Amino acid sequence: MSERQPPAGSRLPGPKEAAGTAGPPPGARRLRPRLGGGAAWGIAAGLFLLAEAILAVGAPLFTGASPLTGDLEQRLLAPGTAGYLLGTDQLGRDVLARLLYGARVSLLVGVVAVVIAGGFGVCVGLITGYRGGWLDRVVSRLVDVQLSFPFMALALSIAAVLGASLTGIVVTLAISSWVLYARLVRGESLAMRQQEFVEAAHALGAPSWRILVRHVLPNVIGPAIALASLEAGRLIVAESSLSFLGYGIQPPIPAWGNMLAEGKDYMAKAWWLTVLPGLAVSLTCLSTTILGDWLTEVFDPRRRR
Repeated sequence: MSERQPPAGSRLPGPKEAAGTAGPPPGARRLRPRLGGGAAWGIAAGLFLLAEAILAVGAPLFTGASPLTGDLEQRLLAPGTAGYLLGTDQLGRDVLARLLYGARVSLLVGVVAVVIAGGFGVCVGLITGYRGGWLDRVVSRLVDVQLSFPFMALALSIAAVLGASLTGIVVTLAISSWVLYARLVRGESLAMRQQEFVEAAHALGAPSWRILVRHVLPNVIGPAIALASLEAGRLIVAESSLSFLGYGIQPPIPAWGNMLAEGKDYMAKAWWLTVLPGLAVSLTCLSTTILGDWLTEVFDPRRRR
């Protein structure tokens, strides 16, 4: 059978023309669903949190006012007053300075509490999920018991025992939230130990600690990071709540929670004393939630669209 010839007067397309008429490669079509529509929001939230951290750390560079001392003759000045961009409080202290220095406390508490709770919870979940047995059953019941208590009620009880201080509030939040990491990582470790590469490493005589560190941990750390991002916002809100109730950071040290507590009596004539710190807490929590949702989508292929 002879090959079919093109009709007279026609020509075969060249390599460039053929490439131009071809559709996009499969990898290009898969890239957008994998990143998802939340990529832009997640990156924007991360940049907002980074800017907030820079403002908090470099607070003396952005404001020359003291967050602790004020002038009673300049009390309750509205935002936009010359020399006071965000106004002053009931003691004549600069609100912008107190917001920036308060961000140091709130962000520090949130980050340190997440690191402590996450580190301890990941270790516990990793060991109990991989080893199983009686240790897994005991820890699982302990986790269930702690999760049965309302978070804020448990945090208030622990804070009442440890006292109102920076160290006390960090320890309080870490004790109250480590169980979430333990439960998540335990479930992931249970699934990982059934995988063929883990069984192969065990059959070759690799010690358990090496299997956990080299094979199991890299596969469970992604979801734990996503959870940590979500938890950071929740712990910042919890710290603000405890400070508002008098069980957290105590005046005159500025923190968003105690700024809300001090400003609640002046809401009718000085709205900025409650609106501005409340807005700072809300935007920070919203940003960590958006970032955490995006990281969850990135680390969990089942949620990629």
